Amino acid sequence: MSRNQDKDKKKLIEQLHKMPIVEAACRAISLPRATYYRWRKDDDVFAEACDEAIEQSAGKINDLAESQLITSIKEKNLSAITFWLKHHHPVYENRIRLDGRIKHETEALTDEQEQLVSRALAMVGLLPNEAIKEQDNE
Repeated sequence: MSRNQDKDKKKLIEQLHKMPIVEAACRAISLPRATYYRWRKDDDVFAEACDEAIEQSAGKINDLAESQLITSIKEKNLSAITFWLKHHHPVYENRIRLDGRIKHETEALTDEQEQLVSRALAMVGLLPNEAIKEQDNE
C-alpha cells in the first residue's frame, strides 16, 4: 500500500468521524466513492475503522437532533410535541402491536421420502451422484 493511500484512508476516516455520509466524506477529500468501496472490500481493518467512525458520528448527529427536538418542545412547537409523544408514549402511538409465539414442529420423513429428497438434491447438483447409487443399492 502506498503512503498516499495510507494518508487518504486516514483522512477519509477522519471525515467519517465528522459526518456519517460516505458521499460527503469522499467529496471532502476529493476521493471517488468507488475507491472507498474498493478499499473496504480489500482491507478489513479499514472497513472496520470506517464502520466505527460512521457509527460514532451518527451517534453525534442523533444527539444533536434529539437536542433540537427537545428545544422545539420547550418552545411549544406542536409538531415536535406530537412527534415525541407518538414515538415515546404508548397511548399516542398510531401503530398496531402484535405479540405472539410461533411453535414449529417437524415430522420425520419416511425412508421413501428421504430417498426422493436425496435423489432430487443429487439431480440438481446439491448432493453427489453417489448418493443416488447408494440408495438404489439399498
